[in-house]
Amino acid sequence: MPENLDGKRVRIKAKGRIFEGIVMPSFTGNLVLKLDSGYNIGFREYELVEVLEEEKFGAELVKLEKKEGLPEVKIISTGGTIASKVDYRTGAVTSQFTAEEIASEVPELTEICNVDAELLYNILSENMKPKNWVELARHVYGALKKYDGVIITHGTDTMHYSSAALSFMLSTPKPVVFVGAQRSSDRPSSDAAMNLLCAAKAAIEDLGEVVVTMHGSTSDDFCYVHRGVKVRKNHTSRRDAFQSVNAKPIARIDYPSLNVEWLSWRFRRDERKPKLMDRLEERVALIKFFPGLDSEIMEYYHSKGYRGFVIEGTGLGHVSTDWIETLKRVCEDSIVVMTSQCLWGRICDRVYDTGRDLLNAGVIEGEDMLPEVALIKLMWLLGNYSLDEAKEMVRRNVVGEIEPTTQY
Repeated sequence: MPENLDGKRVRIKAKGRIFEGIVMPSFTGNLVLKLDSGYNIGFREYELVEVLEEEKFGAELVKLEKKEGLPEVKIISTGGTIASKVDYRTGAVTSQFTAEEIASEVPELTEICNVDAELLYNILSENMKPKNWVELARHVYGALKKYDGVIITHGTDTMHYSSAALSFMLSTPKPVVFVGAQRSSDRPSSDAAMNLLCAAKAAIEDLGEVVVTMHGSTSDDFCYVHRGVKVRKNHTSRRDAFQSVNAKPIARIDYPSLNVEWLSWRFRRDERKPKLMDRLEERVALIKFFPGLDSEIMEYYHSKGYRGFVIEGTGLGHVSTDWIETLKRVCEDSIVVMTSQCLWGRICDRVYDTGRDLLNAGVIEGEDMLPEVALIKLMWLLGNYSLDEAKEMVRRNVVGEIEPTTQY
């Protein structure tokens, strides 16, 4: 095969059939074609029939014109699958972040709202750090002064950490909507466009908090709007990977009608005053207990200056009894919050002797908070309040992270 065919459309003969597609970069020596269906197929043996015209990549950019009467929405891109497309000439994923690019790929968006867009980061979500959350919160806070809602495109792997961080740092009178995609836009099973349209709908609704909007099923029929502190990614690759845990989703948005059905309580638009409390204490540890784990891990963190700890304990919230003495010492000048590896359900350390010993040692029950949310909450509390204030507030429901009762 000639070396300069990457990114070109070709027609080949293989296995007695004719195939047509775009040549993808290959490091194996095989021919890799992206078919019009969106799937890739590789060939060891083939006959080149014809090199067709140079392929045009992506939709042609449209000229964006503001439509009178439509809400104004800001899209802030931090990277991730939803903000990317494949350049078939290189095989690399490139970021889509301008308003023109977004509208060209999802033209229906311009019927919902007027959009402005900016690229804040172009990073994998596992590379997000607390300093990124702080900068993102400041950008969103500024955008809320001008726009009717904000959409944040984000990689899915750590999106629930970021949504929790902004939920605590940012009191918002308007919708702040995180959205991502499990499948890139070049795949026939992509969820990117539908998720973005549902996120745009959420961004103009009667909503005043930080949420995550993603597929609600494996079909293209509806999205759920999840509270930013009650949502978790619970599957590596399913399109409905995001689920509300220990709470109902806030809303369901049907597709393609974009009709909204409210499912649970919510902060309403303009219900809260805008406020930014963007300090985070990074020296907070999340420790997953397992049988045989030595409590010296807590002593190590404590010796390094950590004064906030979230334990992901077993069942109702337990660790082994040989942790008790260490916990007594650590709790004298630190906050230790107990959560559960079970995720669904509620901490109750009053049932068994070990639980009562943990409470006597000073460990605080995390109620029905997700371990990751308890971690972020503790980082935020220790960054903005004294230790005694943080100990009192960690028990308090601040932004919907603790449900008053657990339903089965």
